[in-house]
Amino acid sequence: MLAAIAFPNISPDAISVGGFTVKWYGLAYVGGLLFASWYMKKLVSNPALWFGEKPTLRPAQVDDMFIWFFLGVVAGGRFGYVLFYNPLKYMQHPLDIFKVWDGGMSFHGGFLGVVIASYFYGRKIGTTLDRVLDLGAASVPVGLGLGRIANFINAELYGRASDMPWAVIFPGDNFGRHPSQIYEALLEGLVLFLAVRLATHRYGALAHPGRASGWFALIYGLARIFVEFFRVPDAQIGYLSGALTMGMILSLPLVAIGIWLLWRSRDRA
Repeated sequence: MLAAIAFPNISPDAISVGGFTVKWYGLAYVGGLLFASWYMKKLVSNPALWFGEKPTLRPAQVDDMFIWFFLGVVAGGRFGYVLFYNPLKYMQHPLDIFKVWDGGMSFHGGFLGVVIASYFYGRKIGTTLDRVLDLGAASVPVGLGLGRIANFINAELYGRASDMPWAVIFPGDNFGRHPSQIYEALLEGLVLFLAVRLATHRYGALAHPGRASGWFALIYGLARIFVEFFRVPDAQIGYLSGALTMGMILSLPLVAIGIWLLWRSRDRA
């Protein structure tokens, strides 16, 4: 086996003063939301990206929408984790559902929560769901990437055993593993952001409702399925039907939705 990289000695606590502690994971959420808010305002303030179409939101409405997005991410992410990944535990201890600080969030649940929040916010301001989701699709990948880096710092959601030269020896192990969190940070964060940005800035995706969110759903779904081959599944679930994992199964509908949104957007402008 080739030499592996020792896990860097990084504390999960970004700030710890007295009894007050701020986790890197929490900072990742805050940083991702702040970037998304700033970036979304840039998008709706640039008429060239809309090709004569009226922007979905005014810059002043972005902050209002983010309250809805935040509630959708937190509530959906938490209840998605409870439902998809550990239902038996929370059936026995239902009050633990509300202990978000103990960890346990699901991207797919958070995605569904944002969809629901976007639908109701779109109705409130008189626009369609796909137009609201397009702005979210363009702005949230950076937050996803930061969240995966925080997963790496927390030494959680790590990968399967590996003898690749970039394998990492995580705490408690004496062998290397795929740093699957870094794979996801690159694919779900950097690659996804650049792909959707290319669609919005070069190919006018914002003028075709559903196109940016279609690319987001398709690329994220494929990236997640790919990384699941290198990632250790949740211990309480394991593998489903051979080599399939819960992450793969939940990502398949995203791929289908992405293809449908792209097909649907082809004549919409």
